[in-house]
Amino acid sequence: MNNFKNYKFKENIIIKNRFVLAPMTTYSGNPDLTLSDEEEKYYQARGKEFGMVITAATAVSKQAQAFENQISIMNDDYIPSMARLAKSIKLGGALAILQLHHGGRMNYPGLFEGQDIVSASAIKAERDYLLEPRALTNDEVYGIIDDFRQAMIRAIKAGFDGIELHGANTYLIQQFFSPHSNRRTDEFGGSLEKRMTFPLALVDMAIQTRKDYANDDFIIGYRLSPEEYENPGINLDDTKVLVRNLSMKNIDYIHFSLGNYKQSSIRDEINKKPIIEILKKENLGHKKLIGVGEIDNLDKANHAINLGFDLLAIGLQALADENVVSHIINNHPVKKVFDKNSILPSNLYERVKRWRNLSDRGFSFDQ
Repeated sequence: MNNFKNYKFKENIIIKNRFVLAPMTTYSGNPDLTLSDEEEKYYQARGKEFGMVITAATAVSKQAQAFENQISIMNDDYIPSMARLAKSIKLGGALAILQLHHGGRMNYPGLFEGQDIVSASAIKAERDYLLEPRALTNDEVYGIIDDFRQAMIRAIKAGFDGIELHGANTYLIQQFFSPHSNRRTDEFGGSLEKRMTFPLALVDMAIQTRKDYANDDFIIGYRLSPEEYENPGINLDDTKVLVRNLSMKNIDYIHFSLGNYKQSSIRDEINKKPIIEILKKENLGHKKLIGVGEIDNLDKANHAINLGFDLLAIGLQALADENVVSHIINNHPVKKVFDKNSILPSNLYERVKRWRNLSDRGFSFDQ
């Protein structure tokens, strides 16, 4: 049996438990991309339960916006909105982590006049509704690194405990790492090492920004998707090299974006070991590892820790049950019914109702 409470995250930081609210898009910001009242209530409720709360993907610039009603930190005018968000999370004793994001070629078309959809290369994502992006120039890539830097400075000013670089789920940082979306032959592409240039430059920027504007207690995390379905696409051998490089940087955690915490490779039909067992064998130093996916009872939580995760992120289950952490720790059933008492933004509630296969996973709606 693992101890889930009062976990020493780093030298001067003890968090109240090992559970993390996974970063989930709420589609519920105000039309001007500031925090809505509904979102504030949603985060405040989860801040009471979780040891750490990672926000929804937050746009670092106007160009970075990927979908409607996304929250943003694109300029200083958004600091008050982000300060409200940080405060709502921290009221319940959770650490507040702002996820910094650029959608790249995954940006939904027609979000605003003059929208500029860009990526590492002019390669369209394999989604019918998306457009072919424009390949960024080298100067523009450096400009985006500075967009992330300015966003991180604003996050520090807004009172967040840390930031997470969103290098997963097919968005821009992953697009530079991926051989599918990155066909460049310059300093940012052409080999595995060069495809890591942009992601690692963002990590180095974050470390320097922490040194310049915060202190060592400020948390830096990196989220990644270990593999891609596309061919060519990211495979586990690529990710082994990336995590080894991340482990040599002065960051605090690596967050693996998975559908199931014990998920095996989606590309290797022979090796069915959980991905975490494979990647844990790399020299990851003392980085905390966050896993996610289908952790909805105490047995699974213990199993995930025993596999090698230090912190456990919860997504869908936390939408239906704002008391999910208490229920798991106390070995009580997790609520899987969405009803009028669910503390969810209305836009998110309507989207969840349209998600497929929820009933197959034991979820239902009480109208």
